[in-house]
Amino acid sequence: MRIVFAILSLGSLVACAGQPVPDSGAGVGFNDYSSYQTDRMRRDEDLAGAISSSAISNETISSGATRPTAASGPVELNNPGISDEQDFSAVSSRETIESDRQRIEANRQAYTVVQPTELPKRTGSSGPSVVEYALSTQNRVGEPVYSRSTIMGQSRFNKNCSKYASSDQAQEAFLKSGGPKKDSMGLDPDGDGFACYWDPTPFRRAVSN
Repeated sequence: MRIVFAILSLGSLVACAGQPVPDSGAGVGFNDYSSYQTDRMRRDEDLAGAISSSAISNETISSGATRPTAASGPVELNNPGISDEQDFSAVSSRETIESDRQRIEANRQAYTVVQPTELPKRTGSSGPSVVEYALSTQNRVGEPVYSRSTIMGQSRFNKNCSKYASSDQAQEAFLKSGGPKKDSMGLDPDGDGFACYWDPTPFRRAVSN
C-alpha cells in the first residue's frame, strides 16, 4: 500500500514539473501600474458622468415637484434701486464725451463761492461775553496773571464752582463779579483769569482756523 502511494505521489510531482510556474513579479512594473491608474481614473470619470446624467435627467423628486432647470443665458436683474454707474456698457450707451462736457460746464456755472463775513454780535445779554474774553487773552490755563489770596483758596474754590452747571457759566459769573482782576467769589485761586477750569483754547483755535 505504501509502495502504491509513493508511486502515485511521484507521478504527481512529475506532472507538475512539466507545467511552467508563473512568475509572481510579472506585470508589476511601473508601466503596468501607470496604465492601471489611467484605466481606473477613466472608469471613475465614466461612472461620475453617468451619475450626473442620471441626476439631471430625473426631473421629479420624491414629493412629486419638478426640479428647476438651469437658465439658458445670463440672469437679468430688474432692480431699479441699484445704480449702474459702474457698468461701462450701460453708461456708454447713454453718455458721450459731449454730454460729459456739458454737465461739467453746468456744474461750473452753478458753483458759488461764499465769502466769509464777521461774526455777528451777540444780542439779548448785557453781561460779558466769554468768547470775546477768550480772544482777548493770551496766557495759558494755570499761568498766573493776577494776585490771589491763598487763605482757604482750594476749599472755597471747590465749594463755589459746584454751584454752576458748566465752566462757561462759572466764567461768565466770574467776569460779572469783577473778574479777572478781582475774584470776590474765589473761582480763580491760581490767578490765571479762568474760573472753575474754564479753558479759552477752543475759542482761540476756532478763530485761528
